[in-house]
Amino acid sequence: MLKHGKAAGPEFLLLMLLGVLTGVPYALTKIALATIPPVTMVAARVSLAAIVLWIVVFALRRKLPVRRGLISRLVMQGCLACILPYTLLALGQRSVDSGLTAILNSTTPLFVCLISLIWTRHETLSFSRMFGVSVGLAGVVMIAGATALSGLGRSTFGQTAIILATAASAASVIHGRRFADVPPEITAAGTLTSAALVLVPLCFIVEAPLSSVPSPASIAALLANAIVATALGFVIYFRLIRTIGSMATASVGYLKLAVGVLIGCALMGETITSTAAMGFMAILLGVAAINQGQSSISARLASGFAARTARTV
Repeated sequence: MLKHGKAAGPEFLLLMLLGVLTGVPYALTKIALATIPPVTMVAARVSLAAIVLWIVVFALRRKLPVRRGLISRLVMQGCLACILPYTLLALGQRSVDSGLTAILNSTTPLFVCLISLIWTRHETLSFSRMFGVSVGLAGVVMIAGATALSGLGRSTFGQTAIILATAASAASVIHGRRFADVPPEITAAGTLTSAALVLVPLCFIVEAPLSSVPSPASIAALLANAIVATALGFVIYFRLIRTIGSMATASVGYLKLAVGVLIGCALMGETITSTAAMGFMAILLGVAAINQGQSSISARLASGFAARTARTV
């Protein structure tokens, strides 16, 4: 059980790890797409991740909770967290530059704030959180390049698709609060399975997956993306929603861009400009501000989850 006032450190480290796991797929996806069709690649990614997680669920002897409407909620989560974002991003990136795509797709925390303010009111919008959302978004713009914003309005369809994908991701974070009494391994496995049940038939309809000949590099990238980035990433994702809340978890949207740029620098020899370095600092400051004071929330939610788990064992 998490103790009051001591949850912030470990959970913040998990948030940083999730930032790495969500930033790595940028490079892995590029390698995999060299010889694997896009929908086929996404379908294989979520399917492999789901298989790995169900193995983990059975190995750990996790019990599937008997909850009314659990299956339908998992299907909804699969649509919001996987199917809609992945499909809409693939459509949007055809006509939108990568810099503007990164900026638009990093606004998940902003959408969570708006949804909370206008509709759900499930978390308090403190000054530190609003400050963190603003500073983090400014950091994203600095890294992606402010000139990328000049492309706004040029491709209405593509930009609308990316914005809708981001809004779906924000909704998935908020909807993920409904699984607070379900082990994160089961939630992640169920979410990915729901997505796979839609994407696998879809890839056979729009592509010819059996006729593709993936290279060893593409296969290795796909496996790493599925097993490490997706399977492990989703488990951490649902744990953080339960412990630190949806708004703090959504702040990982800022981190994944920074991680993606750092990977490009490490693997491709790119240099980090002074503006990008300032952007990294702004992102870290924003994420820290959003997560300020999460320890008490984390302790309360974890205590409740432990109590419910004890009653079901």
